[in-house]
Amino acid sequence: MTDAVDSPHDDSRVGSFRYLFASDEWLWSDEVARMHGYEPGSVVPTTELIVSHKHPDDRGAFEEKLTRANREHTHLSSRHRIIDIQGREHDVTVIGRTFGDDSDTPIGTEGYYVDLTPADDAVRDQVAAHIEDFRQSHATIEQAKGMLMVIYGVSAGHAFDVLRWRSQQENIKLKDLCALIVESAVRNADVPQETRSDFDLIVLGRR
Repeated sequence: MTDAVDSPHDDSRVGSFRYLFASDEWLWSDEVARMHGYEPGSVVPTTELIVSHKHPDDRGAFEEKLTRANREHTHLSSRHRIIDIQGREHDVTVIGRTFGDDSDTPIGTEGYYVDLTPADDAVRDQVAAHIEDFRQSHATIEQAKGMLMVIYGVSAGHAFDVLRWRSQQENIKLKDLCALIVESAVRNADVPQETRSDFDLIVLGRR
């Protein structure tokens, strides 16, 4: 997986995925492979393979959502059942968002698979924590992107490229880097009064 989604590795009930519209290409984490009953790296996920694992009663609805995501270049989110290669049924939810190229044109969808099959309270708490972490990290990344877009006058795609490059340089997770940038900017950035006044007019709709 890419830095766009940091895949959790301590709970096999939560795993990450990425899907590219144009090439119909899937990437999934080790956790998602195991949800389907495969050892990591033993198969290459394809649309045909993924659809074949959907419960027969849920397959049609999933295919409709995937078709819509491809047609409208929107995110893929779904609640359905999958049947792994051992014949076991898993109740899963897919939490997705779109991602774009350098011009911020959507080129795919990425996010998490969460296995909701009944489990004990401790596992349910871990799953809930992963979902909340996903939401919070996405918000923090968007905040950092917005700061770079305003300060440097670049597109969302270019801002993300800069953040990803810095993440790789510093060998730090993208979400953690963005949190540091946002925290430091709020604490240390000195915004000139003239800029504040200009922004007042923007917020009030007078520019």
